[in-house]
Amino acid sequence: MVRRLLIVLCAVVAGFVVAPLPPTARAELVPWFAPSVGAANQVISVVGVGGSNAKVDVYQRTSAGWQAVAAGIPAHVGSAGMAPQTHDGQMLTPMGVFSLDFAFGTAPNPGGGLQYVQVDRDHWWDGDMKSPTYNTMQVCKKAQCPFDTDPSSGTENLDIPQYEHAVVMGVNEQRVPGNGGAFFLHTTDGGPTAGCVSIDDHTLVSIIEWLRPGAVIAISK
Repeated sequence: MVRRLLIVLCAVVAGFVVAPLPPTARAELVPWFAPSVGAANQVISVVGVGGSNAKVDVYQRTSAGWQAVAAGIPAHVGSAGMAPQTHDGQMLTPMGVFSLDFAFGTAPNPGGGLQYVQVDRDHWWDGDMKSPTYNTMQVCKKAQCPFDTDPSSGTENLDIPQYEHAVVMGVNEQRVPGNGGAFFLHTTDGGPTAGCVSIDDHTLVSIIEWLRPGAVIAISK
């Protein structure tokens, strides 16, 4: 399974994918996030390389230990960089280990193990700190939404090119108002994000096809 995934991702991120490691090397590989991901068998590692730039590595835990399935995928993070704790409007990507709850996008479901929601102009991510559904996806006509849909409130309409494909990161799952929401791994537009992690869409589709429930994303400087 892992060998097949390596071949798939190799075609997508040519020049950035590592070759299969020999069995002895695989057993000795201890990624930086290993002590923090519990029983997770799939990890997307995001490590900052300066400013709003980062690199993404994709790992699978096997019977022989951790194996790097793909490495060195160029990524963008928040325009203000990364921080251990983030708040609405700071343009920072949160550091830590987060669940990957479900996928969505304006494009049809590419397949994979995560729930997928195809979105349109009636899909929103509620960023209204006064709303009881703050930091959740909601579906409603703009004039009928029970929360503030103005972009100044932090609410996002999900029908945008950057969300051709996206995976929801479990940041601020307690939905504490002001502690940030709408953190995704999503399609890049070539520039910094408002706090998400973005990569090229073709690679992201391959990752979504590979992901299964229980996968996590680990983010660090």
